[in-house]
Parts: sequence; C-alpha cells; structure tokens
Amino acid sequence: MHSVLILPGWQNSGPKHWQSHWERTHGYVRVEQHDWQRPLRGDWIARLEDVLLSCTEPAVLVAHSLGCLTVAAWAAHSKNAHLVKAALLVAPPDTAREDIGQMLPGWLVPMQTLPFKSVVYASSDDPFCAIDQVKRFASSWGATLINMGARGHINADSGLGDWPEAHAELLRLINHF
Repeated sequence: MHSVLILPGWQNSGPKHWQSHWERTHGYVRVEQHDWQRPLRGDWIARLEDVLLSCTEPAVLVAHSLGCLTVAAWAAHSKNAHLVKAALLVAPPDTAREDIGQMLPGWLVPMQTLPFKSVVYASSDDPFCAIDQVKRFASSWGATLINMGARGHINADSGLGDWPEAHAELLRLINHF
C-alpha cells in the first residue's frame, strides 16, 4: 500500500482543481503549507519532509506547479528520498523567467535526477513555462514527459474535472511497485 500525497502549487488548489477532486474522491492527503500566498522554499521543503516522516508506508507524490519544484528541491537535499516511490509532476513553472522569479523569489529549479520514478505532464501553452523548458526539466529529472497539447496551466481553468487520464497514470505508477 502507498500513501498518496497531494502537493498544490502557489496559492493552493481550489475546489474545482483536479487535485481537490482526487483528494475528495480517493482520500489522498494534501500537504498543507503554512503560507500559500508567500511560499518560502525552505519552509515548503521542510513541511514535505515532516509529512513524509509521519507516513507509515511509502509515498507517491502528486504535485502541481510550484509543488513540482518543492518535490525536486526536497529530493535534491533530503536524506530520506527513499520514502518516496514515485511522483506525478504537473505543469512545473519556470522560475528563471523574470516575471515568475519576481513572484517566487528563491525558487530555483533543481536539475538533478530524481531518485524515484516520475512522470511530468506539460501543456504546450502553459503561461508559466514554455514547453521546451518543461522538456529540459523532465530530461534533467529523469522523468517521462507527457505533452497534453494546449491545456493552459493544467489547473481548474483547463476544464479537466477529475482528470481520469492522469489518475490512470498515477495508478500505473503506484502499481509499478
């Protein structure tokens, strides 16, 4: 059995977001951050570490946007990466872009290989990251990339509802072990 942890991005995921659907429908656990409006990289990484240490079984992470960078940063620094079996990473932002970097200071994208199986979902018209940059992230992380075409930031505005295709991919990741 695996714990499935939901890691929303900046400003959290609202009730119509696919992450919130999955939390309600499947009982997955949201990693609550102390400050969703002013995300501090160290605080978000520490919170993920605390939640993982409290899990009684291996975890599978489901991250959106800044949650993806939290996972990558945590994996690059934690001595407990063995607590994660896989990750589904959706729409990572490009914090090296000036406009995004100003909103999210201190959030550099770690480019190390993740020590667990991972899948990255990307959109060709994500306003927060160009598709070529997401390809570089996925390659650096050793992740499988799934390009969804033009779906915006792959959030509630993308009209995905409970997004059954990605949930099927999550189940494939879980059953891989």
